Amino acid sequence: MNHTMNLSRPAVHPVEAPPSTEAAAQNGPRLRMKDVQGMPGTRGGLILRLCQFVFSVISLCVMASTSDFHEATAFCFLVLAVGLQSLWSLSLAVLDIYAILVKRSLRNNIVIRFFTVGDGIAYTLTFAAACASAGITVLIGTDLNRCAENHCTRFETATAMAFISWFAISPSFLLNFWSLASQ
Repeated sequence: MNHTMNLSRPAVHPVEAPPSTEAAAQNGPRLRMKDVQGMPGTRGGLILRLCQFVFSVISLCVMASTSDFHEATAFCFLVLAVGLQSLWSLSLAVLDIYAILVKRSLRNNIVIRFFTVGDGIAYTLTFAAACASAGITVLIGTDLNRCAENHCTRFETATAMAFISWFAISPSFLLNFWSLASQ
């Protein structure tokens, strides 16, 4: 009795080259751009994601440590925005770590589109929340002179950390957008 298993063997199917046109011959072959540091799946991208995560978590913790942040809608918006930013950045940092460890490229069109849209949403929300919080902090501290009753230093620190987190997401968003536009 034959004890060998019937294994399928790989087969090569010939594929015809598409007909060449004069325009394709003039433009030459289309090349993909290299992985630029700061893009998903690179060490630079991982560093940017970790910076985004750290600064948004600091902003979240500082703002949440005040007892009266919920009295201003802008501060609640900041907590929501940096909370979302921290979750987004952490999940993409984990994905970057995976891509680096298994040496995978994250240059898939669908993946880049997903990163670009997600970064754009987080980018916009973080910037809007930081600006609104800065306005309320100036109102409380300068215009109303109520810093003795409030936590102006904590509000300012949380707002500054949100702006730094926004600065850290800017290169990620712009590189992803550039990559998407160049495809």
